[in-house]
Amino acid sequence: MDGFSATFLNFRSLLPVLPLLLSGLRVSAILIVTIIPSALLLGLALALCQRLGGRIPRAVLVAYTDFFRSFPPLVLLVFLYSALPLAGLRLDEFQTVVIGLVLNGSAFFGEIFRAGIESVPIGQWDAAYALGLAKRQALLRVVLPQGIRAVIPPLASNVVELAKATSLAAAVSLPDLLTSARQAQDIIYNPTPLVAVALVYLIVFWPLVRLLSILDARNVQIRQT
Repeated sequence: MDGFSATFLNFRSLLPVLPLLLSGLRVSAILIVTIIPSALLLGLALALCQRLGGRIPRAVLVAYTDFFRSFPPLVLLVFLYSALPLAGLRLDEFQTVVIGLVLNGSAFFGEIFRAGIESVPIGQWDAAYALGLAKRQALLRVVLPQGIRAVIPPLASNVVELAKATSLAAAVSLPDLLTSARQAQDIIYNPTPLVAVALVYLIVFWPLVRLLSILDARNVQIRQT
């Protein structure tokens, strides 16, 4: 047991590399607060444009959504970072992660918002039209708020999944929390930094996962009543 603790739980060994780990944590936090709002806004724009656009714009947006939902995020990041330079377009590590995860995440968010909008009964549209609202006004003022409320649980679940996906930044050597932990491990010759990072992710995301379970349960109860 002492050998296990000395190898995997030697938290005193983190002191020399603590600045490195904190720097990685800062990068991960910046990624999350940049990617999540951007992907949500782009996904909402996709859903609204699909509803308000003509046949050709809708076909283009559907193709966009299907294309980026089909790409595993890791493959997309590696492609952007390694293949685009061959075409003369070079992105740095931060740009690669942000653009790749925003494209991927917005495709999923767009489908969730679209499903929420389509779940609103047609009677709500008719009521909005009866009040003299145009199609765009009816969508934004009447239908969209109800549609968003209907999809809060899957929306929140995908937000958590996208936040966790920022750990894929290590694939393009961006010095995020996971990359910094690997570097710290090489410096102190001990895997404790990786254990510490795993605990950080667990502490941050476990309460969110439990909250999602509660939201899902309440959503099921509301539908059954």
